Amino acid sequence: MSNPSLIPQSKLPALGTTIFTQMSALAAEHGAINLSQGFPDFDGPDYLQARLAHHVAQGANQYAPMTGVPALREAIADKTAELYGYRPDAASDVTVTAGATEALYAAITALVREGDEVICFDPSYDSYAPAVQLSGGILQRIALQPPQFRVDWQAFAGLLSERTRLVILNTPHNPSATVWRQEDFAALWQAIADREIYVISDEVYEHICFADGGHASVLAHPQLRQRAVAVSSFGKTYHMTGWKVGYAVAPAAISAELRKIHQYLTFAVNTPAQLALADMLRHAPEHYRDLPAFYRARRDLFINALSSSRLEVLPCEGTYFLLVDYSAVSDLDDVSFCRWLTTEVGVAAIPLSVFCDGPFPHRLVRLCFAKQEATLLAAAERLCRL
Repeated sequence: MSNPSLIPQSKLPALGTTIFTQMSALAAEHGAINLSQGFPDFDGPDYLQARLAHHVAQGANQYAPMTGVPALREAIADKTAELYGYRPDAASDVTVTAGATEALYAAITALVREGDEVICFDPSYDSYAPAVQLSGGILQRIALQPPQFRVDWQAFAGLLSERTRLVILNTPHNPSATVWRQEDFAALWQAIADREIYVISDEVYEHICFADGGHASVLAHPQLRQRAVAVSSFGKTYHMTGWKVGYAVAPAAISAELRKIHQYLTFAVNTPAQLALADMLRHAPEHYRDLPAFYRARRDLFINALSSSRLEVLPCEGTYFLLVDYSAVSDLDDVSFCRWLTTEVGVAAIPLSVFCDGPFPHRLVRLCFAKQEATLLAAAERLCRL
């Protein structure tokens, strides 16, 4: 008698293929210009590629230390000091991870216990909710309203309870392309100072910020950084998303718990890539310093190319995404509109409703401008026909 196949009961029954995978597949099927997923269609710096090849040739091909190669952790600590006036301890406070997504998962898993409440701001990146759910946490969402997507701090205070354990924020914010300011961090601190509440600040677009005064980081706030995990991504900074190298900066006590998850999730990250990134930070810091101007030029080119379209472009303060309102073009809901846009117009975008748990009555889609100028101009030409 043969045993029937066992089908496990899903821990995440509501999850299927992500909208990003769906739209990229649809774009490939129909030959559409893919402005949906957030990755560049150009390569990263030649120097970085050369350093990777160098370290591979030199034999740096075995496991790195679990927490990251020392040279990279030291370079991250120095960069943090330069930008935010605070130098974390490279040995105890900096952990290199397999991309920012792993850092986020490890941090959430380390901090969230069964029954804990976690506050996040919708629209929100899609990796937060599953990690909270798998840890037994309860996600409390605050809906941010377009076009400004500012936090209502009165509503935030109303959500706090004895069970609130963690706040997850993202700045510069994907998908709204807005940024937090220093006064937002001050308001957050005022709200949680007397409570045992931790903060995860997803700052993967820290170097793609166009706001006056630059990027405001949780690491620049003396009190919040004592209970916060800041997460960043080299893939976003160096146009190498496939390398999957990110990091987390947190006080030693929090980092110790995060590392317990990390060591059994990936243990160590690609060794030669870490060494190449350390060289890049040390010897070519102008790349991340010049990145806002690099992407601002692409943003402005794309916005200008869309100026004769019927799409309304929302303000873009950071990230390499633009939000556009298509109300003048169609009455379709945003998911249907994105499918139509891909199959009939030949441009793939991401509907904003997929970043929200509740109803999303707005007609907004997200376009990625981390593309070659010719790609953006070709996409804009198609969009101007709408």
